[in-house]
Amino acid sequence: MNLTQEDWWNRLQKDSSAVILDVRTQDEVERGIIPNSINIDIYKGQGFIYQLEELDKSKNYYVYCHAGARSAKACEIMNQLGFETTYNLIGGISEWKGPIEEAV
Repeated sequence: MNLTQEDWWNRLQKDSSAVILDVRTQDEVERGIIPNSINIDIYKGQGFIYQLEELDKSKNYYVYCHAGARSAKACEIMNQLGFETTYNLIGGISEWKGPIEEAV
């Protein structure tokens, strides 16, 4: 499901089963992340699928990339793999007005 920045953030704040997933490249991640996100680069192809398969499919995934296109694709892939709840951040981190921290 595609959500606006405000809806994505408000839902995330109230969700005890939330996992924030950043699907950008390592170079992009080094420019900053939404706090508490985990990074799995969608460009890793089959490696991306393998890493997704290790995640808990019963959790709710809040997915973002730079502009929203890759994260929308990631949500599609995740739904095909049996993830029940995925939320795509419309506009991605490029339009993000919420908190950003340096990647560790």
